[in-house]
Amino acid sequence: MDILQLLDRDTSLFASDIDASKVEINAEIAKSSFLVLGGAGSIGKEVSEQLFKRGAKALHVVDLSENNLVELVRHFRSKYGYNVSNFKTCALDIGSIEFEYFFRNQPTYDYVLNLSAMKHVRSEKDPYSIMRLIEVNIMNTQRSLDLAIKSGCKKYFCVSSDKATNPVNMMGASKRIMEYFLMQKRFDINISTARFANVAFSNGSLLNSFQHRMALRQPLATPNDIKRYFITPEESGILCLLSCLQGKNGDVYFPKLNNKLKPISFTDIAVKFLNSHGFTPEIVKDECEARMLMNTLPKENKWPCLLTKSNTTGEKSVEEFFTSEENVRFDQYADIGIINNNIQLDPKKLKLFNRTYQEIRSRKSWKKEDLVNLFKTVVPNFSHKELGHNLDDKM
Repeated sequence: MDILQLLDRDTSLFASDIDASKVEINAEIAKSSFLVLGGAGSIGKEVSEQLFKRGAKALHVVDLSENNLVELVRHFRSKYGYNVSNFKTCALDIGSIEFEYFFRNQPTYDYVLNLSAMKHVRSEKDPYSIMRLIEVNIMNTQRSLDLAIKSGCKKYFCVSSDKATNPVNMMGASKRIMEYFLMQKRFDINISTARFANVAFSNGSLLNSFQHRMALRQPLATPNDIKRYFITPEESGILCLLSCLQGKNGDVYFPKLNNKLKPISFTDIAVKFLNSHGFTPEIVKDECEARMLMNTLPKENKWPCLLTKSNTTGEKSVEEFFTSEENVRFDQYADIGIINNNIQLDPKKLKLFNRTYQEIRSRKSWKKEDLVNLFKTVVPNFSHKELGHNLDDKM
């Protein structure tokens, strides 16, 4: 399966951009030590691979998933051998005391890259998941950033999201708040980040579900009224790498919307995906029919496909990477734009956010409404609408 063909592209984004400074980038990697947090997830793995194959002086990868770390090591050893002599992985929670002392007991890293995140809009279905989202996306970022500052690291990179731009869901708003905390610290350490589109076939994504459903002989389901921008997993790693190594203090990198990157409907990708496996989609009326027809249609080289309207809380109708108030440049790269971030948010608001969050957390019984209002203290334009439906209600 060729991901680029499914995305209606014949060339990879960012290839010319990284080739233009390949010598400089490879030299910096070879002399530098890196700590990658969340380094075994979909994007983290791609960033780690970019560093490993370019022979980083030291590469330490931390991730909560022990299994993903095992697969990461197997992949690197099988594909590249022993490119990095100082390579280690640790299954740690970034918010734990074990991680704190792991960090403190290492020689100072040149670069810390934080790819750890809760990324799903469906995470806002209940206050308990939202509390975990705040811990991962906001509080753990602050903890690891403070450790990087205290240890004298050269640069801290943290991944953001296009959903942080004019956010309508809790995940996007959490990333916007995270950006505010990052930029507040740019006077203490060099900071850069990246907002980007959907990563095609990343873990837990709808496109990834196509693969699982086909392997398990299950019907496909997809919204028929949503278009999204997609980049490949490798492209996500390259974008993060360029932002980390070449981004100026406060820069936010994002993909340019040009003739290479256009929005694609999930339905179009589903059709191409089925065609690439020798099937044609058979549109069904409901879930029951979809499950029933799985017994017969594949024998006719057809696959049941359920198309639905999007009606879930937090879905954004249009993707955007920057606001009209942000200072944007397009002249440095062929396929990357840069937001020169000069956010001047009142530090008292961020302190109030932290203090109020800890007060809410101490109650040990939470309401989603309280958390939405907490987010609005920092992101006043957070336009959250509760629709009463979430993705767990769908097939």
